[in-house]
Amino acid sequence: MTILVRLIALAFAYKRRLALAWLCVIGAGAFLLINPKLLGWAIDFGIKTQHQDRIWVLLAASLAILGAAAMRGLFAYGQQYLGEWLSQRVAYDLRNNIYNRLQRLSFAYHDSHQTGQLMSRATQDVEAVQRFIQMGALRAAYFVLVLVAALVLMLLDNWRLALVSWPFLVVISATSARFNLIQRTIWMRVQDGLARLTTVLQESLSGVRVVKAFGREEQEIAKFDKEALALFNDSYHSSRLQGVSTPAITGLWMLGMAATIWFGGREIALGRLTQGQLASFALYLTLLQMPVRSLGFLITVTARAYSAGQRIFEILDAESVVKELPNAPALGRVRGHVLFQNVSFGYNAVSPVLTNINIDAQPGQVVALLGPTGSGKTTIVNLLPRFYDVTDGRITIDGTDIRTVTLASLRRCIAIVQQDVFLFSATIRDNISYGAPGASQEQIELAAKAARIHDFIVGLPQGYDTWVGERGITLSGGQKQRVAIARTLLLDPPILVLDDSTSSVDTETEYLIQQALQEVMKGRTTFVIAQRLRTVKMADQILVLNKGQMVEHGRHEELIHHKGFYQRIYDLELRDQEEALSKKQPLVHQTTSPSQTPAQEMS
Repeated sequence: MTILVRLIALAFAYKRRLALAWLCVIGAGAFLLINPKLLGWAIDFGIKTQHQDRIWVLLAASLAILGAAAMRGLFAYGQQYLGEWLSQRVAYDLRNNIYNRLQRLSFAYHDSHQTGQLMSRATQDVEAVQRFIQMGALRAAYFVLVLVAALVLMLLDNWRLALVSWPFLVVISATSARFNLIQRTIWMRVQDGLARLTTVLQESLSGVRVVKAFGREEQEIAKFDKEALALFNDSYHSSRLQGVSTPAITGLWMLGMAATIWFGGREIALGRLTQGQLASFALYLTLLQMPVRSLGFLITVTARAYSAGQRIFEILDAESVVKELPNAPALGRVRGHVLFQNVSFGYNAVSPVLTNINIDAQPGQVVALLGPTGSGKTTIVNLLPRFYDVTDGRITIDGTDIRTVTLASLRRCIAIVQQDVFLFSATIRDNISYGAPGASQEQIELAAKAARIHDFIVGLPQGYDTWVGERGITLSGGQKQRVAIARTLLLDPPILVLDDSTSSVDTETEYLIQQALQEVMKGRTTFVIAQRLRTVKMADQILVLNKGQMVEHGRHEELIHHKGFYQRIYDLELRDQEEALSKKQPLVHQTTSPSQTPAQEMS
């Protein structure tokens, strides 16, 4: 019940409209229940009245019935309109709350949840809640009002006839509820099936290039077909059950109506019931058909809303592992002195990823992180902006523990070019200015020049207004990388993180980028996950990692003579680059005039 109460409480945020909706529910139910009484009165008085006055009685009754119907229609419209507004507004609020919560949850939450499942909760589950607010809450109140009032009025008219008809109502209610309880189980499977189908579709479309590269189209089609077939079978089972339940309940209803008419005729013959009362009684019985038959439907809607509410509140109640302290101050402009003090980290308590890491990066220094895959390089740079929190130790910037300041101010001081470059479906200008939407065209072009992408952009037919496809699919890997670098440089951060930012470009393009970055890095503390020799040689510090531990620390010239782990990496990965670089160096240097420095070119 807690879940359902929380869902209904969402509508109480709009008290005035909710109160009007309840008023319309009461009005629509009251005027609906008046009609059978007016019909019975018209029949009885129309028969008893003399011939010359009968026409006026029937006319008055007809006008009263039309008036009641008009008022019921007016209240029913208000109920429908307000109910739809409330349900749509609750859905709107839920979608925004889900999206806002997902934006604020840490990486740890997103690491453990599938994107397709989260999308399903923000779409199908919210729609289930919307139907519950409209059909399960307001409509249920309307049905309860009609049901209780009609039963009382039937009892007052003729208790013997009521006792004959009521057992049929109980049987119909029980049958409808049984069918719909079975439907509930099926609909829960349908919801889960929709979520699985969404996940398969999302993954397949996001990874379409990988699918085609490995020739797995048929396997992906088969995977989708399997989930679609399961969804079809559950949906078909539900429809078939509905096809059985509707005639069965209709048959029971007609049987109850026949018994009521038969017994009512006997009561009229015995003088205990009038023709008008029987007609009124039969009409009340007809009016009860919808509330009684809808009982099972309401159970289904409520059950689906309960299931959906559980999944939605799992997101809304989720607590981010990374939290701000109450009344945390903002971190102002910093010099960029970054200190890791005995830092350890693990995604869980069983498997540590980093152990006892110590880094002292002075303002303006370039720190290169080097090591095999899985050694913890990316984890270190993810700890700096608090995408994750350290398990032990602490990280400070200019002596301030990063856990004591606001996340927004911390991340404004740190600009990141991530390994997995993501561009939005927007123009190149919009992508570059994403972190600084108020940047001028001159500032955007300056950042693009620093990233060595300006000449390419102005060569496009629409220049900076060129539209970038989904995830930057219309650009090459190197072009995307340089747009991402320009986007980062536009923030003018005191601390720069380059997560393998030149791994997707060729040697000559990398040289151009490094030329620009050497100038841009001046005055900034820069962490670089290094895979290229140029990056390693330009670093003020090289931190060599292996299995989450720092095994060596120093500059290139120092480490190369230690004959340790760095020497092994150099022999396996970097020596070939140095030989290839020495062969290509003359060709590369021709791309920039010796008399023009990168700084002059940017200005």
